[in-house]
Amino acid sequence: METRSITAAVPMGPRLSEDPTKLVPELTEVSAALFKAVGNGSVPRTTIGLVHLRAGQIVRNTCLTVLHTGFLRKAGAPEEQITSVASWQDSPYFDAAERAALALVEAVLQPSAHGERVPDELYDLVAAEYDDKALATLMNAIGQVGFFMAIALVAKPVPGRSFSAPWK
Repeated sequence: METRSITAAVPMGPRLSEDPTKLVPELTEVSAALFKAVGNGSVPRTTIGLVHLRAGQIVRNTCLTVLHTGFLRKAGAPEEQITSVASWQDSPYFDAAERAALALVEAVLQPSAHGERVPDELYDLVAAEYDDKALATLMNAIGQVGFFMAIALVAKPVPGRSFSAPWK
């Protein structure tokens, strides 16, 4: 596999030439259902945004990090919180529930050298902050970003544009 030089320009066009929703129209319905499920109000919109931003950072995808940074700003998240998501463990800008959600997304998306990705201790920590519906919503939020993660990593939409804009 060829590695791009760190000084090489990054292409400003999507890798996939056509909008994935035009190729597979059912994606629109799936996407809408995921947004509806995750937006049920049991978890604050900013917490969902923090989880999605952290997921984009974990997989090192600029499109997702730019997209979710913008969503967090629109939702009114403080700039200090947005800019410290990557270092949330030692940042004073997160409450216990947000910390639990960020720990959960990291556990789900990162391999564990110590066995189970989501050990009982982490589950108990998250469950102490969220009721069952909110916990199910968090799980779905992680799944939702996973759904878009595949599109972002493979099709490479242009950062800073809506997901459909690069294909218009």
